[in-house]
Amino acid sequence: MSAPLEDIRVCDVTQNLAGPFCAQILADLGATVIKVEPPGGDLGRLWGPPFWGEDSTLFLSANRGKRSIILDLKQQEGMDVLKRIVTSADVFIQSSRPAAASGLGIDEASVRVWNEDIVHMSLSAYGQKGPMSDQPGYDPLMQAYAGIISVTGQPGGPPTRVGGSVVDFGTGMWAALSIISALRERDRTGKGVALETSLMDTSLAWVSYHMMGYMATGEVPGPRGSSLGAIAPYRAFQTLDGYVMIAAGNDAIFSRLCDALGLVDTAEDPRFASNSDRVAHRNDLDAIIEGATSQISTGELLERTLRNAIPASAIQSIADIVDDPQVAEAGMFQTVGHPELEGYRDVSLPLQIDGVRPRATRVPPTPGEHSIEILEELGFDGEEVDRLFDVGAVSKGS
Repeated sequence: MSAPLEDIRVCDVTQNLAGPFCAQILADLGATVIKVEPPGGDLGRLWGPPFWGEDSTLFLSANRGKRSIILDLKQQEGMDVLKRIVTSADVFIQSSRPAAASGLGIDEASVRVWNEDIVHMSLSAYGQKGPMSDQPGYDPLMQAYAGIISVTGQPGGPPTRVGGSVVDFGTGMWAALSIISALRERDRTGKGVALETSLMDTSLAWVSYHMMGYMATGEVPGPRGSSLGAIAPYRAFQTLDGYVMIAAGNDAIFSRLCDALGLVDTAEDPRFASNSDRVAHRNDLDAIIEGATSQISTGELLERTLRNAIPASAIQSIADIVDDPQVAEAGMFQTVGHPELEGYRDVSLPLQIDGVRPRATRVPPTPGEHSIEILEELGFDGEEVDRLFDVGAVSKGS
């Protein structure tokens, strides 16, 4: 069961992060994925530094498990090759703006003429309809548009983007989930399915409880640093040598936290009797707790929280977590035999099937690495292959 999609063929005509990450999930689950890149290659390859070898680490994080062919879809010969790929595919993924997809002939209606049973996924910035549907969108733009940045960072501070590309990767996740659901539907009905998702949809989903809170109360939420408006104490507290994130999510945990910090009076204070009371008196409570945590080291505070079953964590850096023993035990970082990059490793799919973490066996391809191989599989003879390269409809990349 580590490769449940091993009989599925995917045509990935996407760039940047959201679409490629979707296709990488499918590849990790066993699908055969052909990545169709434009002349010059996926623009995401250039998004660096940092680079690892010739490609950006942004590109490498979203493109393992695929074979690459470079096609000029503005030439009829390039579209002819794409048509052959689509004819034998189960899934087609594209991330062009709606008008551009239609003009290029990779929208759902056009592709379905070639393969009526295909599952067609359209990813876009703002959706397929509406006044902004043909505007471009990138992760930070969508974080800004959908209000994510408005609730991120320190109160009174400058606008702060969430540190990870949560919109791009989240959209890729939703797209992959819907594709797998559509394949199940196709198994049941025998019919193809038209799917769509957008960066805007994902952005709104990430702040859904903020949206619902505003609709319920009319109060506009703002940035709260490391805290959560609905729970207290629930934030990073300063120690002698750093910070520790503490999440006292219920009355019992709060009581144990007070015991661990020697705050007997605080535990019995009526201002802090329930979570609602603690939220109402958050500033007073946070000051009391930080008065205690700031007198001890991070290590000592973590020992106390662990001993008293209090959810807590140090604020780790990326360097800390790469070498973390818990992460190593989980097998999330896997060393891969890369033909050019010594010590290459990447981040695995965050799930296990019957105790096995699915992952693709191919490292991210170089641009056009498999162009000839794919053409031969599609039935083009040597003379036809040479002509496609001669007219520039297909290329091998740099």
